[in-house]
Amino acid sequence: MEFKKFSVGPYTYGSSSAKCDIKALNDQGITNVNFEDPTLQQHLANPFHDNYQALVRMMENLAVCHTVVVESRNGKVSYNASSPDELALVNGAKYLGYDFKSRDEDDNIVVHVGEL
Repeated sequence: MEFKKFSVGPYTYGSSSAKCDIKALNDQGITNVNFEDPTLQQHLANPFHDNYQALVRMMENLAVCHTVVVESRNGKVSYNASSPDELALVNGAKYLGYDFKSRDEDDNIVVHVGEL
């Protein structure tokens, strides 16, 4: 599965014909993502947009509601997921600026929120 499109509120984001630089994304540790949509960037850049809060909640949920485990091999961080769907969703969140980092000993999830 690839993260290509999603809907939040009355809007659909992404394109079936996205042409991301897959190699560059893989070099950043992002797999299973082929997403682009300038409208999403505009909506996220404007905290007063009618869909802004729903977008933020959706991305937070993608970043924390999963069973993915972070693995580090040879200095590279990767995700180990129980399914390709789960992997695509967590990597989609990472691509959108919500980077799942780890779980602590109490099963709390650490997410770094950056920029899209």
